Amino acid sequence: MCLRGKLEWLGFCERREECQLRVDPRAGLGSAVRVDPRDVIRVKRDGGRLSPELIDDFLTGYVEGRVEDYHASALLMAIFCYGLDDAELWAWTRSMLESGTRFDWSHMDGPMVDKHSTGGVGDKVSIPLAPALVACGAKVPMISGRGLGHTGGTLDKLEAVPGLVTELQIEQIRSQLADVGMFIAAQTPDLVPADRKLYALRDAAGLVEAIPLISSSIMSKKLAEGLDALVLDVKFGSGAFLPDIDKGLQLASRMSDLAKGFGLPMTVVLSSMEQPLGRMVGHANEINESLDCLRGGGPKDLVDLTIRQGGEALLACGLADNLESGEARMRTSFQDGSAMEVFERFLKAQGGQGDLTADLPTAPGEAHFLAPESGFLACVDYREVGVALQGLGGARVEIGGGLDHGVGLEILARHGDKVERGQPLVRITHRDKRGLEGCLEHLALAYHVLSEAPDPVGETRTLG
Repeated sequence: MCLRGKLEWLGFCERREECQLRVDPRAGLGSAVRVDPRDVIRVKRDGGRLSPELIDDFLTGYVEGRVEDYHASALLMAIFCYGLDDAELWAWTRSMLESGTRFDWSHMDGPMVDKHSTGGVGDKVSIPLAPALVACGAKVPMISGRGLGHTGGTLDKLEAVPGLVTELQIEQIRSQLADVGMFIAAQTPDLVPADRKLYALRDAAGLVEAIPLISSSIMSKKLAEGLDALVLDVKFGSGAFLPDIDKGLQLASRMSDLAKGFGLPMTVVLSSMEQPLGRMVGHANEINESLDCLRGGGPKDLVDLTIRQGGEALLACGLADNLESGEARMRTSFQDGSAMEVFERFLKAQGGQGDLTADLPTAPGEAHFLAPESGFLACVDYREVGVALQGLGGARVEIGGGLDHGVGLEILARHGDKVERGQPLVRITHRDKRGLEGCLEHLALAYHVLSEAPDPVGETRTLG
């Protein structure tokens, strides 16, 4: 095939008359053609369609270092603006998946199941959910993430436990899954490295919210886990990473299509983040609340959502005949202590030390956000609660930045509650008043007191 024919076969550009084609001079005519990344960018910049070969070349080059961050940022921006069609999204996800290691658990007994949340303020469901699933007979190989923007990350919460390590080697991951039945760990360098690099770049460039990029990022990691079933928790409401319910539904649809295309059974649960889930926001706070749940207590909304997602997972992986029996098994695991036993083994395996009740970090300062008048409490912008925590130091403001696990918020009144002027609505734990004034200002934006009871928040439901 001549060089031009080879370039056309690569699907290089739908508007060939508008751009010049460049080939890496290091690639001989007898070797695989390496495309100049700027020309790949032009295709999508001009609204064109990327072929699987172009996607493979660009992402492989990015992982190998032939393609620079500024090239990747430009292409991501073009994708943010023009999107990816179904074929492009499948090819993009496949290329990311094949950029590194994939787990194979065929030598182990028990179905492999996981859950992923699109993210929200105070969403700690994964922490009690994973050990409960193990107690019910599943195995949970959970690759998790850190907080993005105003939302918290499961790894950040777990690292409030003294000594606990979330950066695990592949060998430890494999042995721990066999011995404990679960792990919750960061993405390893050789597990979907294309996503590992793009994930940080998207956050730095303000390109996190693009539906195709979110879909491919999540699914490439979950497919690499070697799962038999997945539950996707799509959050909506002001406290969610994707507050617009229509965008949440778009994400669910595109991820469902990807799951079907790759043969992964997946159930989608749509749940509200229009008000706090449970009562606690902040890393150590949320570990404490998760422990309450594992011990058979905890706030009803947190317990109910955890049991719902667990029931769906057990049904999807064949460990329950119907949703009701799956939920019953989950509830029993909390009540009989078996979920807590798994969690304690998990903590020990990943280096957790000390008495959790006594040794979790706690900021020494305490203040309260008070009701400005009497009436009915309405949570009008839950995102502001996440921003309030960030101001206290409880969330990162930049990639790799530090955070304070001991600061946090305890929600003392719920959406729709009747409150009196001067009544404490939120208890704030702070360190030397750092960010306290701003925290109170953001809470005033999050909560209003109305003369009439507000409409109830949205309900959780499973999408068919």
